[in-house]
Amino acid sequence: MKSWRVKVLHLIIVILSLCATKNEAYNQLDYNYYETTCPFLEDIVRKEMLSIIATDVSSPAAFLRLLFHDCQVQGCDASILLNSKDSEMKCSKNFGIRKFEAIGKLKFVLEAACPRQVSCADIIALAARDSVALSGGPSIQIPLGRKDSRTCSTKQADVHLPSTSIDVDQLLQIFMSKGMNLRESVAILGGHTLGGGHCINIVDRLYKPNPRDEMDPNFQLALKLGCPTKIPMTNFTVIPNDITPTIFDNQYYRDIIMGKGLFSIDSTISRDPRTMNIVNQFADDQELFFQAFSSAFVKLSSANVLTGNMGEVRLQCDQVNR
Repeated sequence: MKSWRVKVLHLIIVILSLCATKNEAYNQLDYNYYETTCPFLEDIVRKEMLSIIATDVSSPAAFLRLLFHDCQVQGCDASILLNSKDSEMKCSKNFGIRKFEAIGKLKFVLEAACPRQVSCADIIALAARDSVALSGGPSIQIPLGRKDSRTCSTKQADVHLPSTSIDVDQLLQIFMSKGMNLRESVAILGGHTLGGGHCINIVDRLYKPNPRDEMDPNFQLALKLGCPTKIPMTNFTVIPNDITPTIFDNQYYRDIIMGKGLFSIDSTISRDPRTMNIVNQFADDQELFFQAFSSAFVKLSSANVLTGNMGEVRLQCDQVNR
């Protein structure tokens, strides 16, 4: 009996130590992290982002998705950028993730201005943040100081990236594990207000429908016109998430209330008793959505980060330092 108690006590200590390590890493992020080492960092990133978006209006959605997919596997550590035999991009759930070359360009510019200072993980976070603001969304202040990982994992990406058939329970589990409350969890999904989805990710919903999945009939017909076959003829067709796919607004919530959500999770959060009222509030009050999204974004982009000597500042974002 005594041995059993010792084992339980040891397990509790290990769990508490892991939690303390994660909290310590989060606490080491700083809103003034680059004040002396790269004081014009945010101005440089903003200038480059304006140029990128001017030539590709779909890029804000891509940067926002890149951040989420990076943070969901190992934490916000730029592991998704690594080009190796165990690359996370080999995971099918990362289909359509892009803008790696733009992150590389930002890194090149920042290396010229502030050599060996700014991590690729911080660049991803800043690019996503500016994508929101430059698309009409809130201006969000985020703490910096993330370090880049030295590893990546296809297997971890397979395990931790959600499928397109995710339900509300799984959604809440993912975001609440990053410290978000219920309102913030619904708000962060509002990132769907930018961009769209590929046919390959919605054909099952169209041609193998769930009877409980309520979709506006005219909207369903429009989706079938865009994705006319059960097996997509091309992987390049993108269907907008809402009617304003290049503007960060609350249109996403207005659409899903009317049964015009692109993914099944969009439909279910508008009807689930835990999330329905929040969806309605965000649809009625854009500023309320912006406030909740801002706090959720800080928590998402600070999840399980590496700081100090836990990681490195890569010289090139697609490979570890040698």
